[in-house]
Amino acid sequence: MKLPAVGQQRQSCTGPQLGTWKLQSFTTEDVETGQKTDMFGAHPSGYLSYGPDGRMCALLVKEGRKVPDTLVPTDAERVELYSGFIAYAGTYSIEGDKVSHHIDASWNQAWTGTTQVRQFKIDGNALYIRTLPAKDPLSGKDTSAVLVWIKVE
Repeated sequence: MKLPAVGQQRQSCTGPQLGTWKLQSFTTEDVETGQKTDMFGAHPSGYLSYGPDGRMCALLVKEGRKVPDTLVPTDAERVELYSGFIAYAGTYSIEGDKVSHHIDASWNQAWTGTTQVRQFKIDGNALYIRTLPAKDPLSGKDTSAVLVWIKVE
């Protein structure tokens, strides 16, 4: 990784996206059938942060995840836990109504090194993000998702 030279400034981002956002809802729509699903339940949890340094991170957690029986989960418990969260980090860039997440670390190694493009809109203290149609990393179906985030004050 190349670090900036002494005195060299890092990219500085400004705008209403800066800060931390709490996940309010995560709804997917099957592209083929139009069926909508609360992917992580009616009350998912998670956070999305955009920093002024151009870095971002996202963590989404399914409602009601089962606590493993012991500190070290069994293989079956690991599978269940894995299917109930999404996490990634990287840099971001904004162009018009699209935000691109340039991922350098993720819960699913297939996402690492990719750019995930989303449409976004900020309305008051709410951030609406819509994914472009793609294979859902958990279900494998072609879907588009709408995520609603509320600004953490």
